[in-house]
Amino acid sequence: MPPHQQPVKLTSEQIEALEGMYGNRFLLEPAPDHKIPKSGMSAQEAMRLIGEEMVLDGLPARNLATFVTTWMEPEAERVIQEALRVNFIDHAEYPQSAEIEQRCIRMLADLFNAPGETTGARTQGSSEAIMLGALSLKWKWRGRREAAGKSVDRPNLVFGGDVHVVWEKFCRYFDVEPRIVPLKPDKYTIGPEDVEPHIDENTIGVAAVLGTTFTGHADDIRGINDYLVGLKNEKGLDVPLHVDAASGGFVWPFLYPESEWDFRLEQVRSINVSGHKFGLVYPGVGWLVFREKSDLPEDLVFYENYLGKRDATFTLNFSTGSAMVLAQYYNLIRFGHDGYRYIMETMKYNARQLAKQITEIGEFELIGGEDDEQLPLVAFKLAGEHDYDEFDVSAQLAAERGWMVPAYTLPPNAEHIKIMRVLVKETLSSSLATCLGNDIAEACKTLDAKGSLHPIDRKRVKTNTGF
Repeated sequence: MPPHQQPVKLTSEQIEALEGMYGNRFLLEPAPDHKIPKSGMSAQEAMRLIGEEMVLDGLPARNLATFVTTWMEPEAERVIQEALRVNFIDHAEYPQSAEIEQRCIRMLADLFNAPGETTGARTQGSSEAIMLGALSLKWKWRGRREAAGKSVDRPNLVFGGDVHVVWEKFCRYFDVEPRIVPLKPDKYTIGPEDVEPHIDENTIGVAAVLGTTFTGHADDIRGINDYLVGLKNEKGLDVPLHVDAASGGFVWPFLYPESEWDFRLEQVRSINVSGHKFGLVYPGVGWLVFREKSDLPEDLVFYENYLGKRDATFTLNFSTGSAMVLAQYYNLIRFGHDGYRYIMETMKYNARQLAKQITEIGEFELIGGEDDEQLPLVAFKLAGEHDYDEFDVSAQLAAERGWMVPAYTLPPNAEHIKIMRVLVKETLSSSLATCLGNDIAEACKTLDAKGSLHPIDRKRVKTNTGF
């Protein structure tokens, strides 16, 4: 190897000298990855090293797959920054953080039309909220069965294939039989006729979704509730309903206020919602709200006194930061009801404009109609025959413009259906939505051109571009 191509070998003294001159030792050294380094580095070096690693991640503003909030106001970020060191669970030392949690729960209970005094909990997200809510369903069912002198060894939970995977996790972790209603090629949500065959005396509850991950639509919550009310009145079988409003809980009250899905319905006993989705807070914060205090079994609440006072805890986690609780309160008082409505209406408007533009491309059909109650998103799939599929379009968008638009298949029995989905959030303005629509059209043109190649060449192109 010619001398000028020889690898550079430096002594530790030379590396330290370069460090002092240029301030970045990892230009010539790999980043630590297997062992804690023997010696540390300066704060500036550590910051620069991590910053250089993070440029490989995607830009949050172009991540149209995530439901999670990717932007907050500078004032909200200051609130978060100042609360990062506050341990929320330590109510003795930080009582106002606990009070603000309760304010948020009361505000959400009012938003969800709770009939009176209630209770709830902040959580790390809707996954923890769902675990806690489903545990309350199991405990209440077990109490009813024991009071009647009946067996408690075969609990089951009914939900559709459109739920988040956390519902299946709950069933596996807490020994509950999942009774999953499969989807159909032309039906992506569930209703009363779907849950009816699965309910019996061992059913701890039914879970219904307000704003599915797959298409953004809602289960027929009103219809399921009416069926469960009839079941209670006619057969004495009291099956509660939990609403998984992780995505829709901050959307429906503002876009569809007349739609009854919440505590206005008799059998709805608990609701979860993600503050870090359309609650417009950074991850992670979720909320669980009960209809009445009695819906939270007392023996699921623990009491401890080793942080300075006797406190009740109803969590799966223990220590956690106060920052996102305060950030949620910031949003609630900053935007108010009118502000949230304006933000949701703006996102819905931009979603409809993007949907219209995608339809006009001529290659796609939308999932759902313009009059549907739906999250501010656009779900669509290819129409007709093509030499490429939705995954190809997604990859082409990422390669050409850096857009992260997910392509995926639906759950059983509609797993052969491929869909793409764009979340239209605050950061996707009207002009950016127009750019995205144009880029989708250009991606299809590129793929059409590739599709005109000989099949062997087409396969080579797809292999070389990571399709």
